[in-house]
Amino acid sequence: MPDAKTAASTQQFLAIDRIKDGVIILKTGGFRMVLIASSVNFELKASEEQDLLISSYQGFLNSLDFPIQFVVQSRKINIKPYLEILKEKEKEQTSELLKIQINEYREFIQSLVETQNVMSKRFYVVIPYAPAEIKKTGFLEQLSAGLKPKTQRVDEISSALGRLGIRTIPLKTEELIEFFYGLYNPGEAEKKGEELIKQLGNANQ
Repeated sequence: MPDAKTAASTQQFLAIDRIKDGVIILKTGGFRMVLIASSVNFELKASEEQDLLISSYQGFLNSLDFPIQFVVQSRKINIKPYLEILKEKEKEQTSELLKIQINEYREFIQSLVETQNVMSKRFYVVIPYAPAEIKKTGFLEQLSAGLKPKTQRVDEISSALGRLGIRTIPLKTEELIEFFYGLYNPGEAEKKGEELIKQLGNANQ
């Protein structure tokens, strides 16, 4: 993690003033809330389903009376720790058949990684609140009082995307901090990914 001096100097270049109760407070006075969204495998759907999905999505966009932003975060996955776990499991097996199966699976994964990058993708929806809108709705007063602000826009977006088969969850303060830290420190985010893979592998032992 960066030291306090580095963090302070970096913050000077960010538009974010602070994050409180899952709300991003900008230096300009505006607010932002972020939803993480599930994906839909469009290619696997029948042509009729694809047409319906496109039509529904178009209707969703046309129904909005405020702007939103879609963010796609792509990262290369380092699966070396996972391959090491498989190698250890192969050594531990007493059954020759299981050893062969694990070995073949490990070699398949290895060849897959060598021929193409394995990427993870996360999808986010950013919902804005302009200073004038914040004053009108009393959003800031609710937040300052420690109350959960009324999030009509969040509910509206979640409901509309839900009808498209897309699940959404608002990011909490800690998750927002990790999200932005990962954007500006991709190397550290990759290390965290490696640690997670190791934890998942150990949990299955």
